[in-house]
Amino acid sequence: MAKKASGSNDKKPADKKAGGKGNAKTDESDDKKGKGGDKLKPATSVNVRHILCEKQSKALEALQKIQEGQRFDKVAQEYSEDKAKGMSRMQILHLGWQVRGSMVGAFQEAAFALQPSTVDKPIISPLVKTQFGYHIIMVEGRK
Repeated sequence: MAKKASGSNDKKPADKKAGGKGNAKTDESDDKKGKGGDKLKPATSVNVRHILCEKQSKALEALQKIQEGQRFDKVAQEYSEDKAKGMSRMQILHLGWQVRGSMVGAFQEAAFALQPSTVDKPIISPLVKTQFGYHIIMVEGRK
């Protein structure tokens, strides 16, 4: 019976911890608001640009260029291999406003986790692997 009692005691603290984690996130969020608003507000859509490469090595080269300070849009024009039908090259590189549920899982998770930024000073995702290849993602807006 002692095991059952300790098992039930284990569950209660775990439940409290789960609740505590939720409160901790809220507290962290409040701290971030006070430190300049770094917290991402919930969004239902994001204004997305991306670079898509079939090979990881090419995507890593593009990522390095951006990290060295090159503009996201210039690197995208040089490196992106997205071949969507019926769209211009610029439409492919700049996907525009996308709502939750309109993007594949890993891409969507990365896009909604990013702070908005500009092409000359992008905040980018690490490489995101999907069935289409390797993506480097940036977000220009959230709403």
